[in-house]
Amino acid sequence: MLNRKTYFIREHVGFMKLSDTYDILDPETQAQLGIAKEKPGTLIHVLRFLVNKHFLPTKVFVYEGADHEDESRLLFSIQRGFTLFRSRVDIFDRYGMVIGRLKSKAFSIGGAFYVFDASDNEVAFVKGDWKGWNFRFLDKQENETGTITKKWAGIGKELFTSADNYIIALNQEPTPANAILLLAAGLAVDTIYKEG
Repeated sequence: MLNRKTYFIREHVGFMKLSDTYDILDPETQAQLGIAKEKPGTLIHVLRFLVNKHFLPTKVFVYEGADHEDESRLLFSIQRGFTLFRSRVDIFDRYGMVIGRLKSKAFSIGGAFYVFDASDNEVAFVKGDWKGWNFRFLDKQENETGTITKKWAGIGKELFTSADNYIIALNQEPTPANAILLLAAGLAVDTIYKEG
């Protein structure tokens, strides 16, 4: 799954859901490549009735295939602690080792955050447009290396649910390490930075 240049991220629709689930699909065939499941913990579930979930910690686990119960299919996870102004998200491999992090920019129109590798080297800057629906991956020279584009699901779904769909597209052949960082950044746009 980590050798691909494009992914379609489709959020599951649910009424009063306390955690999110995302299908990771092939944009052309709609075949399921993986699944991302938010697992924030029991106490955080309870706190979400009282506090905006944007401020609370969360964990999202990404599995290859459709089975999120099979831990052997785990590819990576992303985790955010309590946040007030700026979010920091750590990215872990299947063994729990930090392989990167995301740090939000303090002030931006449309949202922006930095992507770092395990050695704290900046590998990308993710910048949103003024609507906060479309994002661009930029390298240090500000060359576009990929995009995250909101895919409209229809007027009924858009008006009555908070479920979002995105296409993540990379402009170059990914290495597994870069694919994890950029896929994590794409998932973080919705699961970490936009959901509230």
